[in-house]
Amino acid sequence: MRTARLTIDSAFAIGAVDRRLFGSFVEHLGRCVYGGIHEPGHPEADPLGLRRDVLALTRELGVSMVRYPGGNFVSGYRWEDGVGPVDDRPRRLDLAWKTIEPNTFGLDEFMAWAAAAQVEPMMAVNLGTRGVQEACDLLEYANHPGGTRLSDLRRAHGAQQPYGIRLWCLGNELDGPWQVGHKTAEEYGRLAAETARAMKLIDPSVSLVACGSSGRGMPTFASWEATVLEHTYEHVDFISAHSYYDPSDGDRASLLASAVDMDQFITEVVATADHVAARLRQTRKLKVSFDEWNVWYQSRVQGDLDGRGWVEAPALLEDDYTAVDAVVVGDLLITLLRHADRVGVAAQAQLANVIAPIRTRTGGPAWRQTIFHPFALTARYARGTVLRTEPVSPTYPTKRYGDVPVLDTVALHDEESGALTVFAVNRGTDDLPLDLDLRGLSGLRPVQHLSLAAGDDPEGVNTEAEPDRVTPRELPTGTVDGDRCAVRLPAISWNLLRFAPLP
Repeated sequence: MRTARLTIDSAFAIGAVDRRLFGSFVEHLGRCVYGGIHEPGHPEADPLGLRRDVLALTRELGVSMVRYPGGNFVSGYRWEDGVGPVDDRPRRLDLAWKTIEPNTFGLDEFMAWAAAAQVEPMMAVNLGTRGVQEACDLLEYANHPGGTRLSDLRRAHGAQQPYGIRLWCLGNELDGPWQVGHKTAEEYGRLAAETARAMKLIDPSVSLVACGSSGRGMPTFASWEATVLEHTYEHVDFISAHSYYDPSDGDRASLLASAVDMDQFITEVVATADHVAARLRQTRKLKVSFDEWNVWYQSRVQGDLDGRGWVEAPALLEDDYTAVDAVVVGDLLITLLRHADRVGVAAQAQLANVIAPIRTRTGGPAWRQTIFHPFALTARYARGTVLRTEPVSPTYPTKRYGDVPVLDTVALHDEESGALTVFAVNRGTDDLPLDLDLRGLSGLRPVQHLSLAAGDDPEGVNTEAEPDRVTPRELPTGTVDGDRCAVRLPAISWNLLRFAPLP
């Protein structure tokens, strides 16, 4: 039987975990907002119409930050439509998803929801159909204390204190021809730089994210980043990256290796940013905001849109995630953690119903999809410093990525408690014995092995009728011999291994 080895040493640190890596995304798309987080009249709704059951699951998921209100939606959005008395708000056509936007949920409701969910807001401005002035107006409304027309308008709407939103996206995916207001890299770079300069005049404390490529496969990838950063490098703090992985072709071996692509994507974006920094004589290292990522059955999208007409909050992109999909999501989280030195923000898309870990039925219950579990456990236990591991693993062949390692891992050391956490994915179709060498962290004992294994039920999904069909289960913690620990990783599985100091 093939085996794998992993050497862990606290001397080889990558960087501290930023809690913003456990972000999510709420867009005015399908039933993410209406029927997802917001449903007036629902038995679980609070006085603002926020679903308490979804709030509870959001807190359980461990979400640290939520990006809002888009996504493609933001490139045609007028933020003023979503503030003030609800009865006075206009209904609009949303060109991004070909729906009717009622605007009964907007900035003020989102900020109330974010406070209840205990998450940091990440706000996007419209640089598709709008520009510098509208972005400044939104920032003034949100963050200025008072004494101006827009800040006093916020106060009149019931928010006496400024929202203090610190993290802002300068548009969304404007490299994409599908985007309302699509631009060239030169056009976007100049607009983003002008917007960034103006926003920081209003509030110098904000952190800004410039739009990177909407996918590694875009024909303008890397050249887009280079051009945009030539204009914006000194004004922004992050460059964004987006990536989705589609299981629709049935190539499970390649799907399980999706993290290989994400890893390369991050490496290439960082290299491009550092190249621009060298050209501009900039010593500050720009970070990546990986603010859209997930498994997404994209081949189904057109079927959701065709022949529907203009309706309000239709069911769109409501993928039922399998056990295999959950393993892939866990592996993508491993990759983000492994780049903790350069990835400072990440947001899984999206939170509720739309390619989401949380599903709801309108008027009915909410439940955890399979992908909920690796995210929640990673957010809970990924604490401290990410360590550089040295895995030795067998490989297996894939159509998309060639031969890839069966094992993927990341380790974290919590200096305060002395605990060690290892996340490990077995991409293979057989159980994988794993030998962990802990010589650099002596005096540890294994205390938990949780595994979400897809080998026996790869197409298993969680539904309203069977909400717990796919969940992690406890396994033996492994045998210890000195500074070595031997465990067995089930076939096609995501695993959490926890170690604590000896008493």
